[in-house]
Amino acid sequence: GTLCRTKPTDLVFIIDSSRSVRPHEFEKIKVFVSRVIEGLDVGPNSTRVGVINYASAVKNEFSLKTHQTKAGLLQAVRRIEPLSTGTMTGLAIQFAISRAFSDSEGGRVRSPNFNKVAIVVTDGRPQDGVQDVSARARAAGIEIFAIGVGRVDMHTLRQIASEPLDEHVDYVESYSVIEKLTHKFQEAFCVVSDLCATGDHDCEQVCVSTPGAYKCACKEGFTLNNDGKTCSACSGGLGSALDLVFLIDGSKSVRPENFELVKKFINQIVDSLEVSDKQAQVGLVQYSSSVRQEFPLGQFKNKKDIKAAVKKMSYMEKGTMTGQALKYLVDSSFSIINGARPGVPKVGIVFTDGRSQDYITDAAKKAKDSGFRMFAVGVGNAVEDELREIASEPVAEHYFYTADFRTISKIGKKLQMKICVEEDPCECKSIVKFQTKVEDLINSLQQ
Repeated sequence: GTLCRTKPTDLVFIIDSSRSVRPHEFEKIKVFVSRVIEGLDVGPNSTRVGVINYASAVKNEFSLKTHQTKAGLLQAVRRIEPLSTGTMTGLAIQFAISRAFSDSEGGRVRSPNFNKVAIVVTDGRPQDGVQDVSARARAAGIEIFAIGVGRVDMHTLRQIASEPLDEHVDYVESYSVIEKLTHKFQEAFCVVSDLCATGDHDCEQVCVSTPGAYKCACKEGFTLNNDGKTCSACSGGLGSALDLVFLIDGSKSVRPENFELVKKFINQIVDSLEVSDKQAQVGLVQYSSSVRQEFPLGQFKNKKDIKAAVKKMSYMEKGTMTGQALKYLVDSSFSIINGARPGVPKVGIVFTDGRSQDYITDAAKKAKDSGFRMFAVGVGNAVEDELREIASEPVAEHYFYTADFRTISKIGKKLQMKICVEEDPCECKSIVKFQTKVEDLINSLQQ
């Protein structure tokens, strides 16, 4: 609230407490609601908050007019108890339209000066219809965010949410990671002041606040790339010689639709490489309860063939033996027999969505002691302590985490620049390249 004044908003949380939501999971929802409230500018003339709790029936926990202070709201959230019956999501949204946002419950007359927002949290398939009632809510000027957890029906979330769906539909693997979405919602309600204080906004190096907005910048010696987010330091870019191996989690918790997103993530990074015998080589290993080499370093000589092989990769769908996979990376993936080149920098990118079922410490240490540059990427239920153990130093630059598979492309953008191998500026080829660039500039100036 002190960093960012929020536009006056009538905000109603619509939270599912059906029998599929266990008591300890419901506590996680309450933590998420509390964290979002903590970031708001609460008051009768600024943001008002109400909470609807639903299962087979709908319970109005407190109205927009009930609590006018942040402390009062947080105490009221702590007192909420689960209902533990069915899942009447449509009924809850109808209650929001007819009651929660009404004048009598503290709702304000629709105006450009403030927002009406509903955040729906659910983990199942509704027992009633949501499409028509959600359309009526949106037509009444209510902006709806839909958060799905676990085995939720994604089609239902899309029927509920406002457009654009990419901004209004969120999914997390379990309630244990729902609070990872807090930052998104705190940022969504922020309209003015120091936006960079609420997060880096995917700026790789420096976030610069401007009134009501932000832009990315780079440290001295770096230049901002065309994407407006990442920075580049090395003249060789991703065209330098590099042996890169992906170590991909294919365990059953990933789920088939997310495994397709992982393939896109791999190909996003492959797109930024210059693949050839003398430049970048790519290998791919998938692991679950066992380890399977999809293709070794150097098998494919161009990006097109690598990307085609990635797309064809089948999903193993078993356990999570990350330690065994790291040992394979050290002992086999970067061996000469599997296409690795002596004297060429070695980079490993480990992707996982859960806790390892075996011991990773020795293999993770051996990988780094062998001089391999190790990046760790975690999604959903990945354990951040394990990611840090895998990652090279400085750890903060070599490990990444996101709660949602759909945001891994943002991690891909950051990785594209971080795996850049810096050329020695005094090497002959670098001097020639620099000289050629200067001559071209002089010629263009003369023209």
